[in-house]
Amino acid sequence: MYSDAPVVPAPEPPDSPAAWYAPDVHDHYEIAPGVVATVRSDDDGFVYEVRDPSLSTAAETDLRTVRRHFEGAELSRPRTREGAAERFREGFDRKYDRVVDRLVDCSPSGRRRLTYHLLAELKCLGELTPHALDDEIEVADVAGDELLVHLRDYAPARTGIDDADFVDRFSAERLDRYTVSFAGYEVPVVRYRDRMLGADAFERKYAVLEPDRLPGDDELIAECKTRIWETGVDGESSVDDRRSVVRERGEELLSRRLTARNTRAWLDAAEHRLRAALAEYGLAVPPVDGRFADGRLDALTYYVLRDLVGYGQLTIPIRDPNLEDIEANRVGERIKVVPRGDGREPTNLRFDSESAFVNVVTQLAANDGVELSASRPSAKVNLDLDGVDQTIRCAVALPTISEDGPHISIRKQAPDVLTPVDLVESGSLPTELVTLLWLLYEHHGVVLFSGPTGAGKTTLMNSHMPFVSYEDRPVSIDEGSREVLLPHETGVSLTTREHQEEFKNVSMADLMTETNYLNPDVEVIAEINTPESFETFGEVLQTGHGVLGTTHAEDIEKLVNRVVEKGLPPYLLREIDLVVFPKHVDGDRFVGSVVELLSEQEAAALDAPVETIEKDGSTIHYNRVLDRTPDGGWEFAYEHPDLGDPTARNGMYALSRLAQRLNRPIADVQDEFHRKHGYVEYLVREGVSDIDSLFGFLGDLRTDEAATVERIQRQAAADD
Repeated sequence: MYSDAPVVPAPEPPDSPAAWYAPDVHDHYEIAPGVVATVRSDDDGFVYEVRDPSLSTAAETDLRTVRRHFEGAELSRPRTREGAAERFREGFDRKYDRVVDRLVDCSPSGRRRLTYHLLAELKCLGELTPHALDDEIEVADVAGDELLVHLRDYAPARTGIDDADFVDRFSAERLDRYTVSFAGYEVPVVRYRDRMLGADAFERKYAVLEPDRLPGDDELIAECKTRIWETGVDGESSVDDRRSVVRERGEELLSRRLTARNTRAWLDAAEHRLRAALAEYGLAVPPVDGRFADGRLDALTYYVLRDLVGYGQLTIPIRDPNLEDIEANRVGERIKVVPRGDGREPTNLRFDSESAFVNVVTQLAANDGVELSASRPSAKVNLDLDGVDQTIRCAVALPTISEDGPHISIRKQAPDVLTPVDLVESGSLPTELVTLLWLLYEHHGVVLFSGPTGAGKTTLMNSHMPFVSYEDRPVSIDEGSREVLLPHETGVSLTTREHQEEFKNVSMADLMTETNYLNPDVEVIAEINTPESFETFGEVLQTGHGVLGTTHAEDIEKLVNRVVEKGLPPYLLREIDLVVFPKHVDGDRFVGSVVELLSEQEAAALDAPVETIEKDGSTIHYNRVLDRTPDGGWEFAYEHPDLGDPTARNGMYALSRLAQRLNRPIADVQDEFHRKHGYVEYLVREGVSDIDSLFGFLGDLRTDEAATVERIQRQAAADD
């Protein structure tokens, strides 16, 4: 009797052309529990749709209640799609769960659906949260106002979402994520690339993911800081002592206030006692009877420590070893940072009030013993941080001299000193230049590193410092920057500290006099910029000691003008053996050119034509020893003959000058150059990038070169 009834075909997958029930559906899958994605097509192409967990009328009311509660909270959103997916999988912290428990009461299944929507709206990217969770989506784009997505197998697909919030974050690409330590906290930092055209002038950005602040937290933090400030932490001898005192007092005050607030909130709920009574019979989930979530106290204590022991909004950037510069220019503007090897990036940090900005400025100055005032509104200071092995220099100023309020500029040296091997491997300079600098450092030559701020002058000078013989005594003189790093047991570092009131009577001239008593072999003068430091440099050039230094001038013409304008006689320039000009282009630092300054007789001794500069009636002769080529390589000027040929006149005079200084035949110095160049190539080949290992190897060579070479050969044979 059923023979004439139609036969229903067997089920087919959604993307099968024989699927009679959904011919326009190409894919259908679950992204997360209760979240389903569908890919279909229409006359205009692919369509991507997402179905979220449904909410009942009562659940919608609960959602609005919780949403209103968090309206005044400062909740951090993920900066990238990857961050949104990670945050969704982590779920709510206990401090959020306690708030939701107090505000709503629903079944476990209803709570799961409600939690999804709360996570999406409060912690993730709103309606774009399910899209962030979908691994099938590879690229996102905005055509007009509508969001388009490119899936692994279907592209492009329309989403029907117009003017979505956080679409820039959904499109962002994470570049790096790590944590920075402060007072026992590991604070996440994320760097990302903004892929939205026209959204921001800056493509790369830097964000500090500090703990969220719930409604009322700002008042608690301000009250706690005021109470601690009034009682004071004077008498504590160290940073650790002050930190522990602030933490202890802060936790005590905050826990007391949180306990009182938590108790009142629960007692205000009419169902609290009923739930407690029913829980005794196992008929209901007991109310939250703890004082508060532990994460809540930790988050609040962090902000108290950050502002009272750290440096406010600058606390984490200052401690981030991956940053090179930090800049805060005015109130209400994003703080900028410069990661090592990259350009300037805006952060999610800013000073919202001038008083908070001024407090940080005065704190930074006070750290180095400087008291800012109307009569002294600015200062250049050094920052010492517990647990931070970096030289940190700060230029700070009060609103007195700045049109838009206070400003701060911070420069940080890399925590690890680079070696010549590191610089060769990164393409910053060739092995031949390393060898030439080795000879000049070891035999007390005069080398100047000259270039604009951030070009890597000090990095180059410090990286070659192990080439100063371990038996020699290097003495550094500077005006407070403390950038020179000496690996020698015999080394001494002198500084004027003129920025501190109690040391006002210590000048560069005083240090020069002191240095003469120390019997130095090599004098290092960092940051030769002021008239006093140029005067000191000129005096040192006449002592016969080796001299190393840095100054600001991007080429030889500007260097000559700068030196003469600062009062140095032009004839003293001939005492400089070599000037190295580093450059900083698109995040890359490299040696752009190397110049040797010559007397008229020395210039005449070279086959190649020598360039000249006329200044104040004097003629400055100079020879280009090394130049960077457009393809990223280097070439010695004039392609001089083989240095091993003692009869040939080469294109640089540095070796001839060394031979005269050492009273040795030029052939011996040329042989030494080639021998040392072989050692440099060996160090690069073996990757000797540790400063102590390099210093030890050089000490072995000086002690017994033959035995050191034999050991190298024996090790090479064993490796083969």
